[in-house]
Amino acid sequence: MAGSVDRVRQALTASGHSDAIVTFPASTRTAADAAAAVGCEVAQIAKSILFRAGDRPVLVVASGVNRIDAAKVAAIVGTPVERPDATWVRQVTGFAIGGVAPVGHLTPPIVLIDQDLGTLDRIWAAAGAPNAVFETRFDDLVRISGGQVADIAEG
Repeated sequence: MAGSVDRVRQALTASGHSDAIVTFPASTRTAADAAAAVGCEVAQIAKSILFRAGDRPVLVVASGVNRIDAAKVAAIVGTPVERPDATWVRQVTGFAIGGVAPVGHLTPPIVLIDQDLGTLDRIWAAAGAPNAVFETRFDDLVRISGGQVADIAEG
């Protein structure tokens, strides 16, 4: 796991972002777990959900309170998407589910950023391991991930 966290740290510093990675003794795998560990609202957790568009990874970074509408994601990327299995996620990203970061992927994904994160001052995202997160701001998240801001939430 340290290698994955190191890859995120390198991606953050290479993009001019502070190395704000924090590790916790307990898992931050779910948005609720991460919010409890950090001491923030669940909405401030930028959860990373990977989809598969053929062989291409599509990373959706969403507010911890939102459910992702896969039909909206498919419409934005222009092709059907599906949820991959854990083996494919690790193989393509280099991260285990629960630790998928918005940066540092082995295969650069198409990145969509939930527009609802733009209303928040501080955001926390996974940092390469199920117990590691980093603090960022919306504009920085968009910049460092190369993501496209989109309406991806259900409802």
